Amino acid sequence: MLATITMAIFALLLGLAFCFAGYRFFLVMLPIWGFFGGFWIGAYAISLILGGGFLGTTTAIVVGVVVGIIGAVLSYLFYMVGVLIIAGAIGGALAQGIMSALGFDFGLIMGLVVLVSALVAAGLTLLLNLQKLVIIVLTAMAGASLCVLAGMLFFGLVTVADLQAGGNFLQPIFHGAWLWGIIWLVLAVVGALFQVRANRSYEFQKEMYVEGWG
Repeated sequence: MLATITMAIFALLLGLAFCFAGYRFFLVMLPIWGFFGGFWIGAYAISLILGGGFLGTTTAIVVGVVVGIIGAVLSYLFYMVGVLIIAGAIGGALAQGIMSALGFDFGLIMGLVVLVSALVAAGLTLLLNLQKLVIIVLTAMAGASLCVLAGMLFFGLVTVADLQAGGNFLQPIFHGAWLWGIIWLVLAVVGALFQVRANRSYEFQKEMYVEGWG
């Protein structure tokens, strides 16, 4: 019980930082985001191919770690690649969460929708030059999710095992009472708007990031 409360408090504090100040932390966090984005993509793909649920097999975990490491390295070396990996991951995760909330089971149809959503999110980010907006929305959504999951952990509505098995940060929120979904949406919107306002004149410069191998 104490461990769960400690984790909930940590998730809440980290979530508030991401939700309202995530863009400023993003430069340091990009390789970490790249790892988790790559891990989710690799593990989800293997789970879809072999079955067994997200992280249900050793193969899915191993492939997830390998793809995650590749994503982290590429995110460190190439800023745009990192942003596109993350944009694709969050687009796919959002699609999976919505479909799961609508009652669709893990399978081929969901996999195709997730894949298309990931490609569309990454493509729009590149074509419309939406890197800054993607970063702000990503960190606001992730921060809001951590805050809401912290509350759900505290009240015993979700367990650490549930979060590990779900494979999606939105799934346990939308599978809970509708109130948690509303709280998540309000926090994400408020956090994103706050970041847009606070970072109106702040931009990352290429000189602040490694852009090549040398």
